Amino acid sequence: MTSKKWILLALIVAVVIGFIASGGNDLLTLQNLQDNQQLLEDWIGRNLVLAVLGFVAIYVVVTALSLPGATIMTLAGGAFFGNLYGLAAVSVASTLGASLAFLVARFLMRDTLRRRYAGAVAKMDRGIEKDGAFYLATLRLVPIFPFFVINLAMGLTSMKLRTYALVSWVAMLPGTFVYVNAGTQLGQIQSTGDIVSADLLLSLALLGLFPLIARFVVGFIRRRKVYAGWQKPEHFDYNLLVIGGGSAGLVSAYIAAAVKAKVALIEKHKMGGDCLNTGCVPSKALIRSAKAADTLRHANRYGLESVPVKGSFKTIMNRVRAVIAKVEPHDSPERYRKLGVDCIAGEASFVSPWELEVRHNDGRIERLTARSIVVATGGKPAVPPIPGLKDMQPLTSDNLWELQDQPERLLVLGGGPIGSELAHAFATLGSKVTQVEMGERLLAKEDVDVSELVLKQFQADGVDVRLSHSAVEFRMEEGEKVAYCDHQGERARIAFDQVLVAVGRVANTAGLNLERIGLETLPNGTVAVNEDMSLRYPNLFACGDVAGPYQFTHAASHQAWYAAVNGLFGQFKRFKVDYRVMPWVTFTSPEVARVGLSEAEAREQGVAYELTRYGLDDLDRAIADSEDQGFIKVLTPPGKDKILGAVVVGSHAADILAEFTLAMKHGLGLNKILGTIHPYPTWNESAKYAAGEWKRAHAPQGILKLLEKLHGWRRGKDTKTPRSLYAPD
Repeated sequence: MTSKKWILLALIVAVVIGFIASGGNDLLTLQNLQDNQQLLEDWIGRNLVLAVLGFVAIYVVVTALSLPGATIMTLAGGAFFGNLYGLAAVSVASTLGASLAFLVARFLMRDTLRRRYAGAVAKMDRGIEKDGAFYLATLRLVPIFPFFVINLAMGLTSMKLRTYALVSWVAMLPGTFVYVNAGTQLGQIQSTGDIVSADLLLSLALLGLFPLIARFVVGFIRRRKVYAGWQKPEHFDYNLLVIGGGSAGLVSAYIAAAVKAKVALIEKHKMGGDCLNTGCVPSKALIRSAKAADTLRHANRYGLESVPVKGSFKTIMNRVRAVIAKVEPHDSPERYRKLGVDCIAGEASFVSPWELEVRHNDGRIERLTARSIVVATGGKPAVPPIPGLKDMQPLTSDNLWELQDQPERLLVLGGGPIGSELAHAFATLGSKVTQVEMGERLLAKEDVDVSELVLKQFQADGVDVRLSHSAVEFRMEEGEKVAYCDHQGERARIAFDQVLVAVGRVANTAGLNLERIGLETLPNGTVAVNEDMSLRYPNLFACGDVAGPYQFTHAASHQAWYAAVNGLFGQFKRFKVDYRVMPWVTFTSPEVARVGLSEAEAREQGVAYELTRYGLDDLDRAIADSEDQGFIKVLTPPGKDKILGAVVVGSHAADILAEFTLAMKHGLGLNKILGTIHPYPTWNESAKYAAGEWKRAHAPQGILKLLEKLHGWRRGKDTKTPRSLYAPD
């Protein structure tokens, strides 16, 4: 920071200290103004010009330095100068003060923040350049944040001073008038009878109604702006149109039908989406077969004779498809038609914010309109542009289930949840698996100790895990498929029969014609959603993988509720999506289940926490099942039993986590879990024992020592060395 900036900062601090030390807080109060009302009015009457100038000067300083008292001074402006002069004085002073605060923030902090957070500031500047004036006007009309915060924050952006001053002046005028007008009435209160006067009641009513009126006006202007150039249909075919028949789309359609709205669901492929057809259901069916194979292969753990497993991979995959077929009726068009949903087999693209062109699978084309539309088109596996990879005909979580023969040597790209689940499953089924991860550990979103335990188990089960390896090229060498990876400056060669790509997912937005209605997609294909799951247009919504940030079936269903309810009833009330308690599970062996903050996230966010740890090797049921590996970690605020986050690593981790998730959702602490009866012997007892560990660490030692003395006193005076019953007298 330059010397000029230090001098200015010191001057500001000195003025603020002087204001507080001189009792400025006590001077700028409604009671003080009323107590001295007559004296001030007499002086103002004799010195009107000087009074107005002095009032403006003080108001500018108060606003520029964000000192308390601006609201009282606004009321005082009306009380002592009337509506006309008061409005002029306050309007000019507030604009000058806000502009000074804007300039001070820009001079003191802008350059430093731009150097330190260049990317974030550049992104903010692009938004300000596009819609800055409108958002500033919105904040001034409906002050979501205090004005002093707006003054400082806007100074850090690229907004021009003249734009800031002009928009602030115009947008603050309505609110200024309401407060000045209220001041003209408050200044006239001389007795209790004045309180019920019509003029005063009207002024107070305006104070209460203004935020609602301003919010309505801002909403109206925003809608007019965003829908400019589009002709809204006079009538609609549906209340809600849903694009995509996966988890998010099905829940959206179900909710709409349940509240008797007319709804259509458009799906071009199979109902149920990825979860049913290529994701959760088939992968868990495969993992269950792998676990059965592991149990047979290690039957000696249970006192039985271990046997070699020679299963038919084709039979295993037939079982997977049978499981899909058994679950499929839950998501079938027939079921949803019975619920009242029009199920359309086809592909949709946008014509306008209310209209879709639907190309039916039988070739027919029609246009459908709806008051609200939900985009729930899901995602697909990302295939990186590595030279030679496409020539290997790579497997993904989409086409894996078409395999008929088990690969003898399987190369898995990716150490995230999908790659880890499938790598371990195939290794357990007998494939020689090499797992390549470019990062330093598996499951990078989890804590280090979690990743280390999973890695140890993978290696024990025969998975060849290659960390810090980046695949850079694929080749065919003498009829053999080969991958080359960079590893610490060296080139590693890995031969394989099949390669499974699991390095992330991209959203399905191609073909929706989003560009026609001015909607942009992010690099991973997702669309930017607001807190109510809406898009740029208030009647358009997105949920599930196409919206992010979570790519879980349960997250998609959670978002779908907000999309559907806001789409149907958003004109009356809108709900903001709540991600505070979002659990997830990676179904590796051991399972990894988490809800809330991890240790790493708590440290990154500066959240103070205490850690309680319970080892599953101490759990009777785990010992009885010969699965006594893993642990539970619970994060709580220092000295409190409120759950900030929990992670469970081990067998049945997903089931154990449910108790912590329920507790977090409903604000129940570890004391409540400890006080709940858990049947013995069960895996869920571990949640109670983890709570017990916390309780033991927070036992009141002072009280316990007093109790120890009390019990000793009740036994008798000599409590140090108990005498043997058989000792001679």
